[in-house]
Amino acid sequence: MANTYSQVHLHFIFAPKFRQALISNSWETSLYKYITGIVEARQHKMIAINGMSDHVHMLIGFRTTQSIADLMQDVKADSSQWINANRFCGSRFEWQAGYGVFSYSKSQVPDVIRYIQTQKEHHRKLTFRQEYLSFLEKFEVEYDERYIFKSPE
Repeated sequence: MANTYSQVHLHFIFAPKFRQALISNSWETSLYKYITGIVEARQHKMIAINGMSDHVHMLIGFRTTQSIADLMQDVKADSSQWINANRFCGSRFEWQAGYGVFSYSKSQVPDVIRYIQTQKEHHRKLTFRQEYLSFLEKFEVEYDERYIFKSPE
């Protein structure tokens, strides 16, 4: 779009269905590269991506030509199809419904990058659920406890 200018930095957090630890060290780097390709094919800029076996963090420079919901639909649908086509999991892989998305100013981007890059160290002290709830509280996001990345019933 001519004459449309923006600077939007979004931090996404999402998890496999039921928060299962399905993302293996043996293919996580390939997954991050694949997701980066999805994001960049939609003209956004991947700034940082990393995670744990039970969740993914990504920081992107977001173009306003696509909705946040549409981008996440593309990332989750395309990456789960790729995971299943490559048979990385013993069963069908699905992402949990929903995700977290948080915005940052340009001055905060280096700290967010560092945070995402140090996920493995960070999670020696904190569970994913504790981390996610801390984001919701820090950003003053109202939430219903019943829908925080549900576990199997």
